[in-house]
Amino acid sequence: MGKEEYLGSGSERIDSLLLFSAEIDKMTAIERRTLLVDRSRRENDAEHSWHIAVMAMLFEEYALEKPDVGRVSEMCAAHDLVEIYAGDTFAYDEKGNLDKAAREKEAADRLFGSLPDEKGKYLRALWEEFDAMETADAKYAACMDRLQPFLHNVLTGGHTWVEGKTRRAAVERRTAILREFMPALVPWLTANLDRAVERGWLLP
Repeated sequence: MGKEEYLGSGSERIDSLLLFSAEIDKMTAIERRTLLVDRSRRENDAEHSWHIAVMAMLFEEYALEKPDVGRVSEMCAAHDLVEIYAGDTFAYDEKGNLDKAAREKEAADRLFGSLPDEKGKYLRALWEEFDAMETADAKYAACMDRLQPFLHNVLTGGHTWVEGKTRRAAVERRTAILREFMPALVPWLTANLDRAVERGWLLP
């Protein structure tokens, strides 16, 4: 059973929406490096997207510019859809990140192009805005995208940091948007980075 079993609705528009909805189920099969807090397995893209969308509802009071939380949650849900075709690229994989933009653009063309025009343009615009990190909504969404795996790392003995032989400076670069846009979190971030280095989870 699968999409080959799909019975058409008689409406090309409805069919495209339903088939897109089935296609994005593939998010559950895209494995990320981040370990679940209970350390039982790695999380997948769908879980990550859900997690940061919920987190976006929690931390808005700490953002320097007030975000539109509903819109940010949409952005969080959409930001990794292209990884269905492009795959997940580990944040600290320098080689993998070299062609990430090209792979994701090609994936966006294919994925969002399968939707009715205005729906595809809307989702693509959310994805592009997230990546640009220029608007308050995009900055806040990016903060959630950085905060969630950081939190998981500090609760799992720095699992992905250790695995990737990650340096503190790389994590500081990755979380720079948090320091800029949510400065109230800086003391917590710094204390956890200090501990991670002390315990050997991060290279100094």
